[in-house]
Amino acid sequence: MFRYLDISSYFHRVEFTFRSLRNRNFRLFFCGQAISLIGTYMQNLALGWLVFRLSGSALLLGVVGFAGQIPSLFLTPFAGVFADRLNRRKVFIATQSLSMCMSFALAALYLSGSIAVWHIVAISVVNGISLAFDTPFRHAFLFEMVGERELLQNAIALNSTLINSARFVGPTVGGVLVALVGDGWCFLINGFSFMAVIGSLLIMHVQPMNANHQRKPIVRELVDGLQYAYRVPAIRHLLMLVVGIGFLGMPFQNFMPVFAKDVLGGDSQTLGVLTGAIGVGSLLAAFYLASRSSVRQVPNIVLVTSLIFGVGLTLFSLSSALPLSLGLMFFTGLGMTAQFAATNTLLQHIVDDDMRGRIVSLYGMSFMGITPLGSLLLGAITPHAGVQLTFTVVGLLCLLTTLLFWRKLPTVRQAVERME
Repeated sequence: MFRYLDISSYFHRVEFTFRSLRNRNFRLFFCGQAISLIGTYMQNLALGWLVFRLSGSALLLGVVGFAGQIPSLFLTPFAGVFADRLNRRKVFIATQSLSMCMSFALAALYLSGSIAVWHIVAISVVNGISLAFDTPFRHAFLFEMVGERELLQNAIALNSTLINSARFVGPTVGGVLVALVGDGWCFLINGFSFMAVIGSLLIMHVQPMNANHQRKPIVRELVDGLQYAYRVPAIRHLLMLVVGIGFLGMPFQNFMPVFAKDVLGGDSQTLGVLTGAIGVGSLLAAFYLASRSSVRQVPNIVLVTSLIFGVGLTLFSLSSALPLSLGLMFFTGLGMTAQFAATNTLLQHIVDDDMRGRIVSLYGMSFMGITPLGSLLLGAITPHAGVQLTFTVVGLLCLLTTLLFWRKLPTVRQAVERME
């Protein structure tokens, strides 16, 4: 009898963890993304390996990362204004379609034997423009998909689960494909994978929540969003933490080919398992967040996982043994994903509905737009200081940023409590 009760309780817990999948729209999105994101992470691995193979330059890895993300710094805040105005589903379809075309362009250039680093930089810029609009529309649309604030935390966590499952599967498969048949097939597969998420968006039934938005001049609405973010202390502190970690810590992913080849003496499959280890840690973090029923403890989760990320990155930068590096990447991925997903949950929980698009755009810009500046800076420093010393210092600075946030934690807790 007790064994039966334990099993029953276990299945109830699993059902609770995946509760937002009962929503038809989110279920469609989840299935489409499951296919598309695997292709995306396959391409990311193949792209980084291809750039490093063509150039042998850590600086150019930083340049490609910069090119792919710098549009977010300038465009995402304006995209947030439009995310509070336009039909989010239609724009989301458009951004996904543009990214699909860029993947097919990469595949065509590679398979024709004419690809060069400047092609990759140019396509990365176009992808970056697409991503600058995709991010605020995607995050704001998530609330429209589920339609209930009670399901929002779970939907955000499950979306992170999906991303990080793909982060594990995609690079692992991509590393094998690169070794067996070459980089170009990863680009081609990714192009076709976008069709799954585009198809899921086309057959959704969604009622836009911003149809009655009172429009002002674009710059005025942008300024209103910035003033609102600064005026609400909890939002301001959360965004500043994301800016600090995004600038200092997030660029480490662009330099994984250097760690794989120069520090660990490996190849594309080594890069694949390192990236996969990040994905496993990230996946565990996302499942943990999805299983929680309240946001009351989420501010503490942001703090603890930020510390885990900083410690993991610092120790990883000092490691030259693959087994140890894999374990440290697991904890680094866990801390990174839990911190960003938990921060997203808090922001969407605190924000007023008519400001949702603009605040999630600032959240996206805080790591996507700021990270390329860090990538460029670290790409310039690494050839002189060495990749290990550079990221040891970076990890310590991430810990300092987290300790500064610790002082502001009571303000964030109070904002959460007021919303319950």
